[in-house]
Amino acid sequence: MSPQSPRIPTQGGTTAPSGRHRRPESLADVSTRAVPRVATTTLTDAPISQRSRSARHQRPVRAGRHAAVRVPAQRPPSGRPPVTGSHRAPGTLPIESWLLMGKKRQQAMLASLIAIGILLVALPAEQRRDGFQAVNAAAQAVAGVQTEKKPEKAPQAAPEREKQSAPEPKEQEKAPEKPAPESTAAAGPEPSTPAAQITEASQKPGSDLGPGKSLRTTGSKVVALTFDDGPDPVQTPKILELLAQHQVKATFCLVGTQVQRHPDIVRQIVDEGHTLCNHTWDHSLKIGKDKPAKIKADLVRTNAAILAAAPDAKIPFFRAPGGNFTERLVGVATNTGMTSLYWEVDPRDWEHPEKETEQQHIARIVGDVRKQVRPGAIVLSHDFNQPATIKAYEKLLPWLAENFTLGIPGATETPAPPPAGVTPPADS
Repeated sequence: MSPQSPRIPTQGGTTAPSGRHRRPESLADVSTRAVPRVATTTLTDAPISQRSRSARHQRPVRAGRHAAVRVPAQRPPSGRPPVTGSHRAPGTLPIESWLLMGKKRQQAMLASLIAIGILLVALPAEQRRDGFQAVNAAAQAVAGVQTEKKPEKAPQAAPEREKQSAPEPKEQEKAPEKPAPESTAAAGPEPSTPAAQITEASQKPGSDLGPGKSLRTTGSKVVALTFDDGPDPVQTPKILELLAQHQVKATFCLVGTQVQRHPDIVRQIVDEGHTLCNHTWDHSLKIGKDKPAKIKADLVRTNAAILAAAPDAKIPFFRAPGGNFTERLVGVATNTGMTSLYWEVDPRDWEHPEKETEQQHIARIVGDVRKQVRPGAIVLSHDFNQPATIKAYEKLLPWLAENFTLGIPGATETPAPPPAGVTPPADS
């Protein structure tokens, strides 16, 4: 057997642990008794301090093949347990003691973690509803802190608490029942006569209302022609000339930005006896969703531009771009002195399909108006950048003037019966 073998035979024929590869004793034995260390007889009898080689690297004297003389080591006078292992620093505890202490601490930590886990699982749902965090509650339980619910007050204190908090909900419940009426003094001028008449007609039973309680019809048998998005420097003068030839009055819904660019055309519309309609400042399709203050600012700004171009003009009507009326928008327009106009006839003259020719477009406008129009209808058209619409009305106006009374919404003229034998013109 090699001298560096981890186990060296003893006299009894059994091997004893030695060196860095010795099997450590049980942890329980370390706390009760020391492990004896066996000393060997080396080749020299000189004192240990005078030996040329350390005891660890000296070869023991052999008495036979597997025997060696061992002398039990003496316990140090200091009372400390004998040194074990091969690389432990002097004056320190053996590794077995550290492992024993670590084992005790691990057991304590494990017990705490198990207790916290049990508390997390068994934590009542009622405490979680009250706002306690599960982790905080478990930590308090481990530390021995108990959270108790506050005792409820005596029944006599409850009526006093109800009396103190009662007025607030009562006021909130009564608030929507009696809303404060909106003041119209500073909202704008009073509605003009046509607007007042059409508003009164719309309140009658059976009146036909549009979105947001706007007006879909004129309130009488009069058919109203309306032209949106102008004034247009080229197309608006053409439709004005055509209306003058047939002695027809129409309503022009003006956009504020266009009014600023062409104020002279606004004056021409007013001078020829036609009626004006506010069509917002910049044709906003989402104005009905804005706040009332913003809606009012837009309408007032547009009216101011119209009055700057024609100071004597009346603006009795309002129309939302795209017909996107809301009750909020209609209410603000009413407070500003304008009645909201929707429509009943829409030939969609603004729509130009890709494969539709100009002649087909004109024929479609004429056909749709003839099919949809009836006494009291409001007809929607556009004079801004729509030359085909002007050409369509060259064919429509003679037929409309012969079969219906054309005028302003709210007018009460009784339409004259068409002459006998009058038939609608054929489609071109």
